[in-house]
Amino acid sequence: MAAAASANDKFPKVQGGGSLILAWQIRNKHVLVVGGGEVAAGRILNVLNADAIVTVVCPADGLNPEVRHRVANNEVHHIDRVFEPSDLESLPASNGNAPDMVMCAIDDPAASTQVWKLCKQHRIPANIADVPPECDFYFGAVHRDGPLQVMVSTNGKGPRLAASIRNFIAKSLPPNVGDAITQVGTLRSKLRQIAPKTEEGPKRMRWITRVSDAYSWNDMVDLTDEDMDNLLKFYGPNKVPDLDVLKGMRGGREAEEIDVFDGSFGFCIGV
Repeated sequence: MAAAASANDKFPKVQGGGSLILAWQIRNKHVLVVGGGEVAAGRILNVLNADAIVTVVCPADGLNPEVRHRVANNEVHHIDRVFEPSDLESLPASNGNAPDMVMCAIDDPAASTQVWKLCKQHRIPANIADVPPECDFYFGAVHRDGPLQVMVSTNGKGPRLAASIRNFIAKSLPPNVGDAITQVGTLRSKLRQIAPKTEEGPKRMRWITRVSDAYSWNDMVDLTDEDMDNLLKFYGPNKVPDLDVLKGMRGGREAEEIDVFDGSFGFCIGV
């Protein structure tokens, strides 16, 4: 009994009822959007931001101004008619292939359910707007700052509340956090160039983690290309220099040439 109690304290408890929140990579994948109203416009923008190829099936007179703008600027492909079951088998924009994802946003519950059932037959993940039981995935409230994306999900229960929570989180984040993440991404790319081997992976990850812990977000934003190149010199010996040392290396100086006061000595005056 004591051993069982100890195990229960050691491991996290399962909390059912949630969703598996993932960063779904849909770059160059084909997304079919059924409908062209306000809800569809928001869905379209979300997947365009993820670099998807989008086809909208909707009569032209059902397109709202934003979707009409996307069509006019060739940001999406438009089929001027209502949805047909064959759309789940072949569409011109996908070179005759089935879509990889379907989103339905029309004001017809019966037709929406039919789209859902057809998607299940074709094993295509789908989202039926405002019908949580007929969704393989939900859209959350997202804060975006360059490469940073923070999503708040209420699992379809309170979208408006999710937006309020997102705004609260966004206000608490530093204004330059997106730039800092971009810098870390640049550093990682440079590191892969000098240490490309697969077996270097664990060391690369540990070193990048140490760099991220050693420097503040403001410090990362201020690093120049020269600073990054100098920083990479410390990867081999698996070290992370103090920021003062790194900045002192500007202009071609080596770390050994730089004297940095570390506070290890001093003096006092007696009165």
